[in-house]
Amino acid sequence: MTTPHTPQENHVTGATVWLTGLPSAGKTTIAYELAGRLREEGRRVEILDGDEIREFLSAGLGFSREDRFTNVQRIGFVAELLASHGVTVLVPVIAPYADSREAVRKRHQAEGTAFVEVHVATPVEVCSVRDVKGLYARQAAGEISGLTGVDDPYEAPQAPDLRIESHTQTVRESASALHALLTERGLL
Repeated sequence: MTTPHTPQENHVTGATVWLTGLPSAGKTTIAYELAGRLREEGRRVEILDGDEIREFLSAGLGFSREDRFTNVQRIGFVAELLASHGVTVLVPVIAPYADSREAVRKRHQAEGTAFVEVHVATPVEVCSVRDVKGLYARQAAGEISGLTGVDDPYEAPQAPDLRIESHTQTVRESASALHALLTERGLL
């Protein structure tokens, strides 16, 4: 176990901002919008995109509950490591199970690293229309199964730090709401 890093050691406060929600909810789009704004402010920011992590860090994992848990824990480990060194880490991942998200939160708490959970609460009907990656169409055609929110569970956060309804506001408004929360909490 590593020692917790305090803002005094880093001279910069880092945090993990975990954006969870259904496929095509808008998690990654909001993360990139916020990242651009933070970079313009001169902040150190990284995005740990769930799709990229699957390709590189979690290659070989499937989509069973156990594999999804392992994937989320790997992402959480990297996020905490970066955040403990003063980076604002934006993590747009589905992370469908409450227990895996809670394990990541507890790891951050144990290390003294800020963790903010954001639920991008977009209804499945809206996500299936957006269908950024064609997953909903493939599932409807019977080409894939286990699609989160359709034929595999998604356990929505009961008490997230912020709930964004991306279908009722613009990407900029969503990113601004998140920026305001981080500012209010002294994380920016």
